[in-house]
Amino acid sequence: MNKLTYYIDRGLNTYEPFLEYKTPAIEKDEMLARQLCTYHILQGRQYELLANEMTQKEEELTLKDLGENPKETDEQNYDPAFGIPVEFRKVLYPGSHGNAANTYLNTIKVDNHWDVLRYLTKDAIEVPAFGKMSVTSTEIDEDRSCYVIYVE
Repeated sequence: MNKLTYYIDRGLNTYEPFLEYKTPAIEKDEMLARQLCTYHILQGRQYELLANEMTQKEEELTLKDLGENPKETDEQNYDPAFGIPVEFRKVLYPGSHGNAANTYLNTIKVDNHWDVLRYLTKDAIEVPAFGKMSVTSTEIDEDRSCYVIYVE
């Protein structure tokens, strides 16, 4: 694993590369964390993971562009200099991710992406001050510099 490339599915078997990360600028554990996220927020747009593939030592993510990222009123931006934020949000009513309302529950900060991976790989997690909850989806929000775990 020495490179992670994001592709947008434009339909009709057309895939457009639009973002690339290479080691050592990005560590392998961060590459894995990004691959585990169901949704990606980049440059004000929301993307859904369609495929996660590899070719030799390169990782490839194919995403579907869901359009402009709707902002929640309780969203906050984080300074990554003070650890890696993992934010927990509760899904308030069913629907696709872009249409489901959600509310902020809590945020923890972890020291490394191995700790992030621990949260991203679980079906149920302990949310501080709320107890054990089921994970519905995961997200990396590059615009706000955090990972988001959606629970119910």
